Amino acid sequence: MSSDPSAVALALIDAWNARELARFLDLLAEDVTWYDPAMPAPPARGRKAVTEFAEAVLRAFPDFRYELRAPLYVAPGGASCVVPWRITATHTATLTPPGYAPTHRRVVLDGLDQLDVQDGKVVHILTCFDVVAAAEQLLDVTLRPREHSVRQRVVMILQRLLAARARRRGRVSA
Repeated sequence: MSSDPSAVALALIDAWNARELARFLDLLAEDVTWYDPAMPAPPARGRKAVTEFAEAVLRAFPDFRYELRAPLYVAPGGASCVVPWRITATHTATLTPPGYAPTHRRVVLDGLDQLDVQDGKVVHILTCFDVVAAAEQLLDVTLRPREHSVRQRVVMILQRLLAARARRRGRVSA
């Protein structure tokens, strides 16, 4: 097996897109950790937890597909790799856990995975993407308030009240 992080990353994407989870998991260290903001309680620790997350995602989004958006970047020293990706997926079944009902809507997201590789195996994955953009696409709603809107002013007032409360409780220094 190659110890080149970019080769491992490409093999990981290929295995995922082919729905070959056994091959996908074989590219991961036994004690792999994966932090993905879409996980119910990140990070997933170990192959068993990663398997459960991967199976849940593929059940809920059976057409889930990764594409590379740009070249991979291998960090100096060669132990880490950044993968700029675009995913497309349609939410057609319940995402369990936590139990999100299918929306039958398609999502297109850009993001990054940072992979740490040792001895040809992925030991850590950090997935980064805009969770709010994903929710907005899947639910067909606007969650971020428009600039200068009443909703933005309400959110600002709520934030200021919560900030004052946190300061009073000593959680945030003034």
